[in-house]
Amino acid sequence: MNKRLVLCALSAGLLLAGCQSVNTTSGGAVGVERKQYMFSMLSTDEVNQMYAQSYQKTVGEASSKGVLDKTSNDAKRIQTIANRLIAQAPIFRPDSAQWKWEVNLIKSDELNANCGPGGKIIFYTGLIDSLKLTDDEIAAIMGHEIAHALREHGREAMSKAYGIEMAKQGAGALFGLGQDSLALADTVANYGMTLPNSRSNENEADLIGLELAARAGYNPNAAITLWNKMSKASEGSPPEFMSTHPASSSRIASLQAAIPKVMPLYEKAPKS
Repeated sequence: MNKRLVLCALSAGLLLAGCQSVNTTSGGAVGVERKQYMFSMLSTDEVNQMYAQSYQKTVGEASSKGVLDKTSNDAKRIQTIANRLIAQAPIFRPDSAQWKWEVNLIKSDELNANCGPGGKIIFYTGLIDSLKLTDDEIAAIMGHEIAHALREHGREAMSKAYGIEMAKQGAGALFGLGQDSLALADTVANYGMTLPNSRSNENEADLIGLELAARAGYNPNAAITLWNKMSKASEGSPPEFMSTHPASSSRIASLQAAIPKVMPLYEKAPKS
């Protein structure tokens, strides 16, 4: 066996030892059950803190440019919807009750929204205005994005990135020594926080988001009208949101199949 093969075998063994199998959320009524593999040297708190810094930079820049919307009717709508959804998050993940949740609306033609690790939510006015979103449809988007954060899809992607980079750099990278470790961390952060989610992750976010919205008193059928609007919007110049959240007939079919599971939760939920 040559040195390269020995090194790769050693790296693989160390990486396997550095991974842990977790289940970040309960399955809920929609039955999301999948073991996730996270790199143990990359903790939830570290990822949350990393993203919080990036989030505050984005919010700060928006404020300095005068495009951070805190007072409009849409800003109030976004905050109200977020509050109702966040109140349901501990059903899937109890420790999310201690997260430092934030929600901000930015005035921009960009058709986008996201919820990063640790519960940092951003909505752009372009998404609301261009698609003429109802409260139920906003809840469908926000529930989907919150689900990504609850399931730690960002940390999961970063864990995969660590594995890829360490396989390239060899076993020494696993120990995080010297300047190479800083370059590795930068690569992983960029990889994990900018790449589109996998189809499996998107499906999980669809289902958990659907249930969060239903439990919060928002009509789950809005997920169907939302993705139909998204699909229509993508026929021209696809909005940014669609680049990481592709609409498809299979996605809509999956949501339609799950709606009967969450409709009883919606019917029992307070509507205001």
